[in-house]
Amino acid sequence: MWFWDMDFEALDFDRDRRIIIERVFNNGDIEDVKYIMKHYGEEVIREEIRKAGFLDKKTLNFVSLIFDIPKEEFSCYSKMQSAPECWNF
Repeated sequence: MWFWDMDFEALDFDRDRRIIIERVFNNGDIEDVKYIMKHYGEEVIREEIRKAGFLDKKTLNFVSLIFDIPKEEFSCYSKMQSAPECWNF
């Protein structure tokens, strides 16, 4: 479950859209992403995904390519650059 740390029943699709979008892109499959794209629309997703607190490297590359947004415009990219990994295998 993607929302293990939240009360799922209290989740609101409008109020909590950033965390929903972030978690679906990080953990979902292509069908989940298609559903979210239909529900929110590309413009909302482009706006919210830029502000996401965490995107793994693969997801960041994916959303950067499909939305044609430079990685430097993502909040999580700045965080990654300021805290490099100690063990990068």
